[in-house]
Amino acid sequence: MHDAIGFSSLETGANYTMEWYELFQLGNCTFPHLRPEMFAPFWCNQGAACFFEGIDDLHWSQNGTLEKIGEVTGSQFNAMAQWVQDDNKTGIYYETWTVCSDPSPNATVWFESYDCSQFVHRTYRKLTELGAKLSSRSQTNYTKIYLYSGEPRYLGNDSAIFGQPALKNLATDIRQFYHAFRPHQSIFDLAFSLLEAYKKVVLDKSFYLYYNFEYWHLPMKHPYVQITYEEVPLP
Repeated sequence: MHDAIGFSSLETGANYTMEWYELFQLGNCTFPHLRPEMFAPFWCNQGAACFFEGIDDLHWSQNGTLEKIGEVTGSQFNAMAQWVQDDNKTGIYYETWTVCSDPSPNATVWFESYDCSQFVHRTYRKLTELGAKLSSRSQTNYTKIYLYSGEPRYLGNDSAIFGQPALKNLATDIRQFYHAFRPHQSIFDLAFSLLEAYKKVVLDKSFYLYYNFEYWHLPMKHPYVQITYEEVPLP
């Protein structure tokens, strides 16, 4: 469920990995922490591109696909490197979910995910724009996690919801929703939380999404949640 781009220098033979990562792990980016001293949920959902020396060939070969897809010049690489820094400043949060109206090909996409695979797609498009030619012998598939809902309803940001006494009921409902997804639960608590989450998402058809520092309510629809492994061709 992870994607990255590797680079190898023809001059020096040095290898490098570039990937867009959730800085505080996937669970913390997907659901918040509920702190007793804070009424608003505490989010650790920052993401950023990371560039480091070396490619873990064994890991990628055994657990996925490791394949050369093109060559770039030094000037193209330098232009891409500058773009990565600009991209890092533009999108600073990690978003796990893709939210659609239904599973059909013509579905309305309410919210796009902002994750490791989306960074790979953006980088491929930028490299192509810079003149690189990319091709793959393998089918380029990526994992996506979908939520299905009717038209989302905008609720507000932290200060609007958790700082207004008039919206205390909404604020309390959001906290109760996320309570089922809290980390570090015992086996007993986890079993109870799974039942609680099922009731809220499937039976009550309700989901609170935190997207770009704002809360939205999703009126959930069948099949509610789905994990797919779908092809996204190279540009």
